[in-house]
This record gives sequence, structure tokens and C-alpha cells, in this order.
Amino acid sequence: MSIKPGDYNLLFRTIHILLSKRDICMYKDSTMKYFYLFSSLVLLISCGEKKPEKTEKTETVLEKAQRIHDSVITIDTHDDINVNNFTDSINYTQRLDTQINLPKMEEGGLDVAWLIVYTGQGELNAEGYAKASENANSKFEAIHKLCEEIAPDQIELAMSSDDVRRIVASGKKVAMIGVENAYPIGEDLSKIEEYQKRGALYISLSHNGHSQFSDSNTGEKDSVWLHNGLSELGKKAVAEMNRVGVMIDISHPSKEAMKQMIELSKAPIIASHSSARALCDHSRNLDDEQLMLLKENGGVVQTVGFSSYLNTEKHEARSAYMKNIYKEVADSLNVDWYERSQFSSLTEEQREAFFANYKNVMNIADEMAETDPNAPAAVNVSDLVDHIDYMVDLIGIDHVGISSDFDGGGGIEGWSDASETFNVTMELVKRGYTEKEIAQLWGENLLRVLDEVQAVAKTLN
Repeated sequence: MSIKPGDYNLLFRTIHILLSKRDICMYKDSTMKYFYLFSSLVLLISCGEKKPEKTEKTETVLEKAQRIHDSVITIDTHDDINVNNFTDSINYTQRLDTQINLPKMEEGGLDVAWLIVYTGQGELNAEGYAKASENANSKFEAIHKLCEEIAPDQIELAMSSDDVRRIVASGKKVAMIGVENAYPIGEDLSKIEEYQKRGALYISLSHNGHSQFSDSNTGEKDSVWLHNGLSELGKKAVAEMNRVGVMIDISHPSKEAMKQMIELSKAPIIASHSSARALCDHSRNLDDEQLMLLKENGGVVQTVGFSSYLNTEKHEARSAYMKNIYKEVADSLNVDWYERSQFSSLTEEQREAFFANYKNVMNIADEMAETDPNAPAAVNVSDLVDHIDYMVDLIGIDHVGISSDFDGGGGIEGWSDASETFNVTMELVKRGYTEKEIAQLWGENLLRVLDEVQAVAKTLN
């Protein structure tokens, strides 16, 4: 307790009164006199001002989740794009129907979006490579236009983890670039370095269909393989990606190709958008053997919010129900609608047209389903975090991250677009993850791998 200046006056007056009392002064023993004086002092202090009661407010789960979400760097490692949304009149500064754009990133607290240079698999010849190269170039140009011409005050392209931290600290959003399918590179490995200089920080050597570099996971369907893993060109591509500091993405290549990449790579690898096969038996997911190899390699698997890769039973029940609704909505809007199984046969123009209408059709159909009490439950954020839990338990918190595959088929109930990103953090908090662990899952693990890949590149040049 602190004694105010006025308290000293009161203390001296009290002592004076006590010393003047006959019943005290009658004591000739000075020790006794001081005993009374000391007792009076103790009495005064003990009867002084009362200590204030503690008024600490208990933080609610919602408040805790929001605090953590605001403090960590949130990174989504896979967001597809359509170049038609990168024009002067239609672009990501607007709240478009796309699942990813700047207003939705701001609303959901998503800091970093990996915008994807995707090219569908075509013929393995010069004509196919040339057409694919044009497609890839158009997407590189679109991303640079967004960051350098359309909205340089709102979003900036990052080339390193230091760039990410600097840009986030400045208050702007961050764009990063991943290449989904190395098919546009053709047989010219010098394009890997060219793509890196244009911002590409990860490359997948194949997509749906075997490329000139690698077999695809899709080979599981008919057990037809082109290379039994990697081609000789693919093995050289691994070395070249190591040399220039590009992360190797194993989300789409076959299991055998993935094992060969790990054996050959001098740097950690990533799965940019995959989940746990033990929970959902899909060839796009990683089985326990692959996950353990990923751990030994020091890499990271970015758990993906893609319905059919998370819960087979729920997805199939919901899909069967929604199939007719999607077709009904698409017909009413006079737009083409395709099943996922048809995607590999679509032209680039058909695929772009499909995804241009995809979100609008889905939104209308979802609204219709919400009014039906008999609609099967949709795959949701809880299912996503089930996969995170499983992989964290198996390979450790250092090797797991998060991705959405927005505008490429991804999106689940509760995280249907970037505006709902907070819901993932909320579920992680409910599951008992600490702030440090959530920071790792949302981006620190991925940035650590990027740092290591770029450090390895310095030793090879």
C-alpha cells in the first residue's frame, strides 16, 4: 500500500495524542512506550485505503480466435485465376463472384494468396507446348498487371519470406505465384529460371494427365503410366528447380514420381494442395508413407479445402443431391455445366467459361439447398481440420499448412471463399491449437521451406 502525503500528518497527530495520554506516559520503560507507538502505526496502515479488487476480463473463444487471426500471417497456397478478371474494368479490386479477390481477402483476414499459373495437359508436341506457353504467359502478365498497374497500393508480389513480412507489415495484401503443371515449359529447361524471375516460387511437374516431365496421380485410374515416375527430362527439372530456388510441388504427380523427387531433391518439397489419404482415399491425397517421406525431407503438406479430398461419404451424398440442382440452375442461366470427371477433356476456353460461371451457379444452388431440410450435410471446416489434426499427429506441427484451391474447384461450407477465412482459425482455436501452432499452420511452415529452398539454391550457384 502507498501512503499519501496527507496520511503522514494523520500519523504524526495520532502519535502526539498517544504520547500525551497519561495511561501511556505513566510507563517509565521506553521500550513499552515504543511498543505502543509501533502498534499504532501498524493499526493505521492496516486500516488505510482498501486494495482495489481485480477486474481482469476472461477472454472468450471468439475474442481469442480473432486476436490470433489478426496477429498471424495467413497464407493460402493455391488460388486459381482467370485472366478475364485482370482487366482495367473487371479486376480484383472489386468484390467479384470469384472466391478470391482483394475485398474478400480483406474481409476474411487473408494476407497472402498464391495466384496460380495453371495450364491443362495437352499433347506432348511442339504445337501443344507453344499453345500452353501462351496460356502461361497470359497468366504471368495478369498477375503482374494486378500488382504493378491495377492495384499497386493494395497488393504486391513477394519473392521471399522477407518480402512477405515487409508487405504484410505495410498493410498491403501479398501475391505469390505458383505454376500448376510444367507442361508450358516444353523441353526447354531454361524456362524454369525464366519463370522464377517472373515470380514463380513453386512448380508442379504434372497435373491431370502425364506430362513430358512426370506421371500424374490420374494414372491410378487405369494403371497406365508413361514414365514410371519421372522422365529423364523430369529428373533434370528437379535439379534445375533446386538450382534456381523454386519449390517442387508434388500435389498432382504420381506417388512413384513423388518418391523419386524426394530422392533427387537437395531441398525440401511441398504439396501445395493435398490432404490425408487415410481419411479420404483419393489419389490426390498423400498416404502415410508419403507423409512420412515428406517429414523426413523437411517439407510441408498444405491441407486443402476441397470437398472430395476431405470426406468421401459426405461429399458423395451431397454431390448426388446437388448434381441435379446445379444442372437446373445452369440451364436457367443458359450456361454450360460439366462434371469434374469431364474436366480433363475440356478445352482451355471451355474450362475458363465454366469457372467464370461456376461461383454464381454454386451460390444459387446452395441457397436452394439451404431451404431444403432433407439436404445432406456439406463437407465443412470441421472436416478440413480433421485432416490437419491427423497429419499433425502423424508427422508433426512443423510439416502441415493450409490451402483452399479457390476458383479451381475448392471451397467448403464455412470456408466457401476468402471472406470466411477466419472460420478456419476459429476451428483451430476450438481444437486447442496455440497461437504459435496456428501461426505455423497458416504460413510459417511454408515460409520456412521457402527459406530453405532458396538457401540451397545459393550453395548451388
